[in-house]
Amino acid sequence: MPAIHVIGTMDSKGRELAFIAERIRAAGGTTVLVDVGTKDAPTATPDIAREVIADAHPRGRAAVLGLTDRGQAVAAMSEALAVWLRRRHDAGEVSGAIGIGGTGGTALIAPALRNLPIGVPKLLVSTVASGNTAAYVGASDLVLLPAVVDVAGLNQVSRQILGNAAHAVAGMVANRQTSSTGKPTLGLTMFGVTTPCVTAVRERLEADGYDCLVFHATGTGGRAMEQLVADGLIGGVLDLTTTEVADEVSGGIFPAGPARFNVIIDKRIPYVMSLGALDMVNFGARDTVPATYAERKLHVHNPQITLMRTTPEENRACARFIAAKLNRAQAPVELLLPGKSTSLLSEAGKPFHDPASDAALIDELTTAITNPLIRITRLPLDLNDPAFATAVVAAFQRVAAISTSSSAKASTP
Repeated sequence: MPAIHVIGTMDSKGRELAFIAERIRAAGGTTVLVDVGTKDAPTATPDIAREVIADAHPRGRAAVLGLTDRGQAVAAMSEALAVWLRRRHDAGEVSGAIGIGGTGGTALIAPALRNLPIGVPKLLVSTVASGNTAAYVGASDLVLLPAVVDVAGLNQVSRQILGNAAHAVAGMVANRQTSSTGKPTLGLTMFGVTTPCVTAVRERLEADGYDCLVFHATGTGGRAMEQLVADGLIGGVLDLTTTEVADEVSGGIFPAGPARFNVIIDKRIPYVMSLGALDMVNFGARDTVPATYAERKLHVHNPQITLMRTTPEENRACARFIAAKLNRAQAPVELLLPGKSTSLLSEAGKPFHDPASDAALIDELTTAITNPLIRITRLPLDLNDPAFATAVVAAFQRVAAISTSSSAKASTP
């Protein structure tokens, strides 16, 4: 039967893990205690021994156990755990997962929990669950719960924290939401400055029977969308706001990451792309903008976010990044280019209006794309013009029809 997997280094946290398991069972759940210790013998009896986890490492048990360097041992066990836990999930044996740890345990367990599909209850009680937790959470729905005190024994504080964590994961498993609508699911990317376009597109596609998931293009948003594509939960993408590429190129706080677009292209799902908000790079508060950009055209979006207008050189670099990905495509892609502006801020009369920079982006892109499967449509419109949204919907209908036809041919005996 699927069970909640309770994970930790049982050489140092066996009692605490056993307490969590007991609390989960008291709440009506079933548990599997998993030991990922790399040093001393476990202080409680695990259901899954560390040797079993280590065997899942690509280079086998010897690559994990017996290492004298703690950092190397933790990294190797983390890699093994991610493989083992995902296998267990895919075999239908994982209903949820909870881990506990300090800095080392958090670094060890978090990647494995992130590797579980979105929607699978996953919780980590950690001493580092504050501040910038992006390295632990990534683009997943992992819940981090501050441990408050160190995970070192059971006391009046730790019992409350660990007990709450146990009941939280048990409750998530017992009341897991069934999310399927039965409708084909699409992913769309949006920023505040591309909202009119994306909203118009979403409303028309929803009227056509699609379930539309909108992702905030903040780096994490793009990666979350692509994780759902990788898991087979999104069957088509309208990547209308590709601003994350500008942050990747110019060092902004919402970078795309070097792998952006790869999984969408590799999955060969219906794909429409545009250039939303590539007129800007995102930084934090005004005083966090790097000194090298002090003389650039800046716009304070709010007290926490400052936007910087991209230059022709940066836009050409963005175009080359995108073109390199699209040139790998082995299925049709629709690329729509707004000839007037790529966001509300670069429309005529707005702070980032700069036709030369926009032209550099589009000209470089049309030159650099050499793949005949990419259909490029250049429109003399603002991205947020209602007519542009109409063109986006028509483009998606074309590429979706091609995909449906190809699938039907492939399934014909």
